[in-house]
Amino acid sequence: MTKILVVCGNGLGSSFIVEMNVKKILAEMGVQAEVSHTDLATSKTEQADIYLGSKDIVGQLEDGKRCVIGLQNILNQQEIKEALQQYFTKG
Repeated sequence: MTKILVVCGNGLGSSFIVEMNVKKILAEMGVQAEVSHTDLATSKTEQADIYLGSKDIVGQLEDGKRCVIGLQNILNQQEIKEALQQYFTKG
């Protein structure tokens, strides 16, 4: 099962809201995934298939191996949906 880690600076409010939106969008898409949220420091040591969050924060996770999705507006559900659709329809 795909694991999605929603990342924000402190791993509190905003990442929790995005996590809830991601779960809702995935349900609409008919995709099952494990979704959780955390802070930036913790996310560097956690394994996930997708790291999702604000471009300025998740950009720090780029290492050439991780799938990092940076969002312009983390509260824009359409932007989240388009990013997830792109990931799940590739290949």
